[in-house]
Amino acid sequence: MRTRKWTLDEQAGFLKRTGELLQRGYPLSEAIESLAYHLPDYRKAAISDSLNDLKEGHPFYRVLTNLKFNPTLIGYVYFAEQHGGLAEAFIDGSAIMERRSKEISSLRKILYYPLFLMSATFILFFFVQQTLLPRFTSLFSSMDLDTNFFTEAVMLAGTLFPIFAVLFVALAAASLLYYSFRFRHLPQMDQKRRLAMLPAAGPLLRLFFTQYFTAQLGYLLGGGLSVSEALLLFQRNPQQPFYSELGESIKIRLRTGEKLDDILSGFAFFQEDLCQIIRHGERNGKLGQELRFYSIHCMEAFEQKVTSGLKIVQPVLFSLIGALVISMYLAVMLPMFHLLNGL
Repeated sequence: MRTRKWTLDEQAGFLKRTGELLQRGYPLSEAIESLAYHLPDYRKAAISDSLNDLKEGHPFYRVLTNLKFNPTLIGYVYFAEQHGGLAEAFIDGSAIMERRSKEISSLRKILYYPLFLMSATFILFFFVQQTLLPRFTSLFSSMDLDTNFFTEAVMLAGTLFPIFAVLFVALAAASLLYYSFRFRHLPQMDQKRRLAMLPAAGPLLRLFFTQYFTAQLGYLLGGGLSVSEALLLFQRNPQQPFYSELGESIKIRLRTGEKLDDILSGFAFFQEDLCQIIRHGERNGKLGQELRFYSIHCMEAFEQKVTSGLKIVQPVLFSLIGALVISMYLAVMLPMFHLLNGL
């Protein structure tokens, strides 16, 4: 029987409740065993296998990998097992994923209704453009009457739409080919650098990468590790190739005598002010705390940008739909009035 995939909400909820039980003093295996009683029957077999893996000595992040959990959540667990703050990291990681799930849900709710209206409007548009307007045009020609602006605009839009559709398909195909034969073969850091340069998504991705890196580095430093030891754990992270490559790159440059803040300032996929946070934390001897605080700031800035974008998307879509509906209405009604005046 095929195992059902865990939704993002289920993953975050499972990790959050595990963290809460750990805070109450439960060992990890007992916490998971207790949670299994509250899970649906179709999850219990997978949890039973996970418990067996834990008892055999497998790390928890590998158990979650076998359960096909989100890589970001697995990353939180991986680093938590290194610095020892399992409960806090589990709860923080699950809270972040719950927020992301809510943002995705909000985006879907905002887009569903406008996209449905837009689909219905386009169907009506093609009916008007292909059926009604040609008849009005031929009638105007037989009566030596000029067509109005809205009729011409709708007919022009109907003519241009296939061209734009072909261009869109060609662009999508070119993007797919570029991804398949070029982009996915690039080193992970080059991939993230190029993604961070995208006009709309770039600022959000920079906040996301910065938040995750500073949160995990802050946890590790707060757990008593040195910067070099923390970067070694990044390098050994098998589930996140980007952060593994990043840790190795920073370690190599640190060995040559470069400062951490100077190294990070050269990465286009991080926020520009990260280097200032590093300098401030190194001066006051509280680098781990400063990074943790900065990661919270990045998450809040990320959520604010997403919320602002969502507030813009729906009004823009409704405005486009409204303009198209009004244009079609005028394109149909004005010829009728024109004909009445010509009689």
